[in-house]
Amino acid sequence: MARTPPETLYTAALPTPLGEARVVFDRDGVLCAFDWTSHEARMRRLLRRHHGPAQPETAAAPPAVRQAVADYFDGQVEALARLAWRTNGTAFQQAVWRALCEIPAGRTESYGQLAARIGAPKAVRAVGLANGANPVGLVVPCHRVIGADGSLTGYGGGMERKRWLLAHEGVALRQAA
Repeated sequence: MARTPPETLYTAALPTPLGEARVVFDRDGVLCAFDWTSHEARMRRLLRRHHGPAQPETAAAPPAVRQAVADYFDGQVEALARLAWRTNGTAFQQAVWRALCEIPAGRTESYGQLAARIGAPKAVRAVGLANGANPVGLVVPCHRVIGADGSLTGYGGGMERKRWLLAHEGVALRQAA
C-alpha cells in the first residue's frame, strides 16, 4: 500500500507588539497554526498531532494573513475573523474551536458557558483540554475563555499576553485580589 506524502506546509514569522508570531499555512494560504516564536516547541507539537510529520518550509506569509494580523494589532479587533483556518482534530475539538470563533472580540466566556453552548454542559474539563490543543491561537480566540469567577486562566502564549490581548479587545479585567 502506497503512503500519502505529508502535506506541504509553509511557515513565516510576523512581528507583533507582543513579540514575534509564527504562522503556518498550506499551499492555498489557509492558516494551519498560529503561535508565538517563544512557544514554537508547543506549536510544532500541535502541528505534528494535527498534520503529521510535515516540516514546514520557510516562505512569505500570505498577504491576507499579514494584513489581518496587522489590522488586529492596529485596533481592528475583528480582523482575524476574516481568516480561513483549517486543522485536524476530533469532532469535539472542532466543535469547541468553532464555538470559540463565535465569542466576539471584547467579550469572554467561561469554560462552563462554552461547554453549555456546544451542548455538553458537563464537559468543562474536556472543553479546557480542547481549548489548550487549539493550534490556531489568537485566530481561534482561546484567549477569550476565562474562569467561572472571572479570573484569568491559562493561555499557551502566557498570561501576560492573554491579559494584553483581552485589554486590547476592550475587556475590562477585574483586578487581582
